[in-house]
Amino acid sequence: MGGFVNSRSRLARALSANQPGSSTPHTMVVVPSYSVGDSLLAHYGHRIPALEHRFLTSLLMLPRVAALRILFVTSLHPGPEVLDYYLSLMPPEHRHDAAARIDILEVPDPSPRSVTAKLLDRPDLIAHAREMTRGRVAYIEPWNVTKIETRLARRLGMPMNGTAPHLWPLGFKSSGRRIMRSAGVPVPLGHEDVKSVDGIVAAALAIREQRPEAAGVVVKTDNSGTGDGNRTIRFGPTDTTEDLRAVVESFEPWFLADVPLGVVVEELVVGTEVTSPSVQIDIAPGGHVEVLSTHEQTLGGDSGQVYLGCEFPADPGYGYKLAAYGQAVGRVLADRGALGRLCVDFVAARSGAGRWRVYGLEINLRKSGTTHPYSVLRHLAPGRYDARTGRWITEDGEERCYRATDNLVDPAWHGRPAEEVIHAIRAAGLDFDPQTRTGVVLHMFCGLSIDGRLGLTALGTSPAHAAEIYDAAALALSVRAVSTGTTAAEAASST
Repeated sequence: MGGFVNSRSRLARALSANQPGSSTPHTMVVVPSYSVGDSLLAHYGHRIPALEHRFLTSLLMLPRVAALRILFVTSLHPGPEVLDYYLSLMPPEHRHDAAARIDILEVPDPSPRSVTAKLLDRPDLIAHAREMTRGRVAYIEPWNVTKIETRLARRLGMPMNGTAPHLWPLGFKSSGRRIMRSAGVPVPLGHEDVKSVDGIVAAALAIREQRPEAAGVVVKTDNSGTGDGNRTIRFGPTDTTEDLRAVVESFEPWFLADVPLGVVVEELVVGTEVTSPSVQIDIAPGGHVEVLSTHEQTLGGDSGQVYLGCEFPADPGYGYKLAAYGQAVGRVLADRGALGRLCVDFVAARSGAGRWRVYGLEINLRKSGTTHPYSVLRHLAPGRYDARTGRWITEDGEERCYRATDNLVDPAWHGRPAEEVIHAIRAAGLDFDPQTRTGVVLHMFCGLSIDGRLGLTALGTSPAHAAEIYDAAALALSVRAVSTGTTAAEAASST
């Protein structure tokens, strides 16, 4: 804890250096460490390299910050063709210089563990990282922060731009509800700190008794992410206590094993229209809170609660309210010592032409699936987020929007090289254009070798334009897969 407090001044200096116009030589060590619980690792462990590679989009800031070097730590080298692809998105006059300021530190280890855990097993690579950053202002930009990330920071002798691990429980689902209430953010009717099957059933019954019209409840394990720890129970007109208990006991063994650690049971918010927006916030070392963006999240999976992609900006009908709520939550978290990037998830609902009802759902004290698309926007179409209107205004006074996904999946792409998908987008005339600052930016290329999965961000001048580019890209990839594959399934964009 003390190390975090003492390093804030060093972090402030490093972040000050990492701004356009700065002449202070500095290094940002990107550690996209997926340090999560065993249940999440069991589900996503095989996809860890792809999750890490989402944050190769951070390379796009190099033309804007001339004194910056980026040391990207990963368990799988992205390969020269992928690095060349990201360089191709930059203005031609910056590409050579930017290439000289990229360092990749590969920690070759196929085990389903975070790259931080892997790096801590390699003192030789840690020594190499120290040598690569010697004599420069340097800091760590993590995906999330646990005890092992703080151990790495001490070994490297660098400050870290993230919330200290002793504060991690502030982001638990139960704590998040309490924090949002204290910030004046409405939350769904529910119960925190439930720790048994009996408790889940009792909480569900209490919600139904208090709100007879409730459609059901969502059960969320406290320390979970990406919606993977969420399960929905829909009420039937004649459900008994035994019926509800049977539903809960049918949940997966790993989920039930997490219940004693704490869960939230809250009313399932319904309406003729229901959306899942989020707010992205940054807390500076001095405590300043900045709302960076609002998004509409696309959720899916078996539970309908798993993050698949997002759109920017959030609906203007409530985007301004999201920004205000995010600012209020950020101030509470800043007062409690939170630091760096974080996200707050919401649900919005309305019936017919009625007014939107917005409720806070959870706090993520880490980066999220909305972080890397925002990075694409920020670095390829520099500008500012206007919290009042919810729009991104470029330095030229134009608007930019995007639609993004981490889950563009086609079995026909499985095992294909990155060059093929890059060519498919370019052949369709959809590649990002530095002049118009619109088009497609791809990510997660190594997902192709895992399960035929790819990510992309489509930048447009309006939400409709971004959606048009996104749909055209999905179609172009589908057609290309059909024309070059021996067997081709219909392109299955999860979004």
